[in-house]
Amino acid sequence: MNNIIVAHTNNNTLLDKALLQFQKSSISHKKIGTRPDTTSPKIEKPLPEILFITSYPPRECGIATYSQDLMKALNHKFKGSFSLKVCALQSEHEKHIYTEGCVKYVLEPGKRHAFRDLAEAINNDNRIEIILIQHEFGFYNNNEAEFSSFLNDINKPIIMVFHTVLPNPDNLWKTKVNYFVEACACVIVMTNNSARILADDYKIPESKITVIPHGTHLVPHLDKTVLKEKYKLSSRKVFSTFGLLGEGKSIETTLEAMPDIIKAHPDALFIVIGKTHPNILKEEGEKYRQKLQLRVQELGLQNHVQFINKYLELPELLEYLQLTDIYLFTSKDPNQAVSGTFSYAISCGCPIISTPIPHALEVLSGEAGIIIDFEDSKQLTEAVNRLLDDDILRGCMSANGLQKMLSSAWENTALAHALLFDKFTKKDMSLKYSIPAIKLDHIKRLTTDFGMIQFSKINQPDIESGYTIDDNARAMISLCQHYELTHDEKDLPYITTYLNFIKYCQQTDGNFLNYVDVDKHFTAQNYETNLEDANGRTIWALGFLMSKSDILPKTLFTLAEQILKKALSYIITMHSTRAMAFATKGLHFANRWLESAKISLLVKTLANRLVQMHKHEAEENWEWFEGYLTYGNSILPEAMLCAYTETGDEIYKEIAKSSFDFLLSVIFQDDKIKVVSNQGWHIKGQIANKFGEQAIDVAYTILALSRFYDVFKEKAYLDKMETAFDWFLGKNHLHQVIYNPCTGGCYDGLEEHQVNLNQGAESTVSYLMSRLTIEKYINTAQRSKNTVALASRDS
Repeated sequence: MNNIIVAHTNNNTLLDKALLQFQKSSISHKKIGTRPDTTSPKIEKPLPEILFITSYPPRECGIATYSQDLMKALNHKFKGSFSLKVCALQSEHEKHIYTEGCVKYVLEPGKRHAFRDLAEAINNDNRIEIILIQHEFGFYNNNEAEFSSFLNDINKPIIMVFHTVLPNPDNLWKTKVNYFVEACACVIVMTNNSARILADDYKIPESKITVIPHGTHLVPHLDKTVLKEKYKLSSRKVFSTFGLLGEGKSIETTLEAMPDIIKAHPDALFIVIGKTHPNILKEEGEKYRQKLQLRVQELGLQNHVQFINKYLELPELLEYLQLTDIYLFTSKDPNQAVSGTFSYAISCGCPIISTPIPHALEVLSGEAGIIIDFEDSKQLTEAVNRLLDDDILRGCMSANGLQKMLSSAWENTALAHALLFDKFTKKDMSLKYSIPAIKLDHIKRLTTDFGMIQFSKINQPDIESGYTIDDNARAMISLCQHYELTHDEKDLPYITTYLNFIKYCQQTDGNFLNYVDVDKHFTAQNYETNLEDANGRTIWALGFLMSKSDILPKTLFTLAEQILKKALSYIITMHSTRAMAFATKGLHFANRWLESAKISLLVKTLANRLVQMHKHEAEENWEWFEGYLTYGNSILPEAMLCAYTETGDEIYKEIAKSSFDFLLSVIFQDDKIKVVSNQGWHIKGQIANKFGEQAIDVAYTILALSRFYDVFKEKAYLDKMETAFDWFLGKNHLHQVIYNPCTGGCYDGLEEHQVNLNQGAESTVSYLMSRLTIEKYINTAQRSKNTVALASRDS
């Protein structure tokens, strides 16, 4: 293998980790006299290997960057599921030093027998399961015969990503592409238009085509005003474009439009970001850039055009895009199937003006942008001036574009690729979702000195939406959880703020109002809505804080106790099913320290009411408290289990177990959780609605599963806890992330065809409660793992 260069020099699931607890117990029960096997350590099963054949950094190429971004996303999201390696393409005229350990081979397509030797290496490497080829015709134009033979020689599944799909092929071109596709298990394209061309023009079976959009980066959507100040652009209306520079970008289309744009908007500034394409630089130097700079001088645009002639690191690039008022994409190639630069701009919330490449026509439909003709400066002028004159229109286009591009976030693109890997590998890949680090950024962003703001527009808190006791109660629980885990003193002011908000909402008779506006006034909604459930959730929060009195400052416990005792006379009047359940849970928590006979009696009273409801409604195939399943269902059986723990009454335990197992049979199907839809609920005897899932229902299920696992020690509850948490990470019917790891926020809902982009308090706190709940099992399992290791060593 002389013509390929060999360049190569664990995140377990929640279940994997928790099962180590059982291994710990098994060590102490070895038969006396049995000699342990210490001859060799246990060898872990190697991970399936996916080999990317692609250009790769430091080569300066769009596909190289694409591959690197995709691999980063896959490794981040599925660490421990597979191993990703690279066969890097390079030419004899362009050598690179690869410092990343993932580069296993380097291939020079022009070298004699290079493809044959690579095929032999791949076929003889038992670790490699799948070949993923990033295909661009320019990579193989001079070596098509060898490349075709290479595809045929490989005896492992090949997935090929077509970055270019040309319409209206002649017979020779059509035959060539079909030969490529025949050798593959699957082909990937990035737009529906490309898929249609393959099916219609090339007659490729649709079953062999998968559409996975070009990945985009989740961004924090920083304040545009702040970013403009940072880059000294505060007084300017900014439109920009970026990418490796060349004639195909048609930058001159914008330059010719600038004089008329400046007449209407003297503060306009056009920023051109990016160095010249290395291939162009090699062939003709900076000829094109110099031509553009000369035209800038001729048109007197020196104060209105800025060239950034360098490669910007991703964080800086994304900041430039976020401060951009309008993004301009003026490519003059009608067959450019997709553009990474275009995708990045939309993900940053840029309103787009674009020429009609297929990608733009597909994404910018539905008022997500403006399409202009190729090289038409007059149309560009009109479009820019129209958008600069209309802030509302720009905002609508930004929101529409973000909604369309969420499904193409790198996290979602990685998931789509991983599902294909799982489909075509011969070995059990066992996809394991990596658990994100705990992040409080958005929680803190939502919190003022008064309390937690109710809603967000995307990830920007909407102060005009005001506050609710619901959100502040749940926020207080989550920060208590976090403090218990970390003992981070910075949590205490937040806990104090949320507790003070609860006190602010308490009325003279002990009950609580829920809705407070931005001016700290109670709104009319408090007197038009039944507030029992909000009161029940508040009792839960107070009790939870009190249960942590051994670690929290005494002042917090004392205030929570005062508020709770004042509310006791109101609690007995509750008859709402969920209000009673939340209150039962909170009272049980509080009584861990108070040990009050009065509270125990109150728990028993509320639990008995739930028992009577269960007796009235439960029947064969409907083991429930009501004739319907609505929201927050898991709190009902969990409350019964709390009542059992409080009183020892077996009837509570029996009803808790039977009702919870019934609920789980409804909401867990096909190894996924699908909580009850908020679009009509689930009525007994009727077909349930399927779509409209809320993060809060998943969170309540996880909290209940945790309690049931702790009491019953059934592995099935642990399994389902992991499955439910994976819902946030993309294991849902849309295969899209609900938790945003960039902001630390959680999207507000999962609908039939899309995710609600807003990251409000309810969903964000729900995610955090879920994440902190599973953390205790990770920590327990890690301690068990260390014990197992020590015991094995000592034996």
